[in-house]
Amino acid sequence: MNNHASMRQEILDYAFAEYGTEPEYLWKDSPNCAVLRHSGNNKWYGIIMDVPKSRLGLTENNDTSSSANHTVDAAVDVDVVDILNVKCDPDMNGALRTQNGFLPAYHMHKGHWISILLDGTVEKDRIFPLLDMSFALTDLRKKKQ
Repeated sequence: MNNHASMRQEILDYAFAEYGTEPEYLWKDSPNCAVLRHSGNNKWYGIIMDVPKSRLGLTENNDTSSSANHTVDAAVDVDVVDILNVKCDPDMNGALRTQNGFLPAYHMHKGHWISILLDGTVEKDRIFPLLDMSFALTDLRKKKQ
């Protein structure tokens, strides 16, 4: 199992252990797209996708993508990369996007969501707290209390 596939599985295992979330695969034409949603309110708090690197502005040895320097390891599949989209605090969003491995959200509101590369650039110890934050931000029950 390659590194990004194992990172994908670790995130899915974490979501199940912490929140009882089973991934949903909603689109036949995107069989690797896994949605993580609250069981009570059906709000998404995460989505794992494999995306062509060119759609993210990533290429081998590209140091100009987004607002930070993002390069791609040539030993990894050169066409696609796994990403995790999570909701995050808008103030934190801008700060994260200046760091390697964090990009403007792919196919989500770029002010409230962020994409995290799952190619080993970002350690899981940094990813899990962001998934927790996303879960909390999308939990409507907390807002009503």
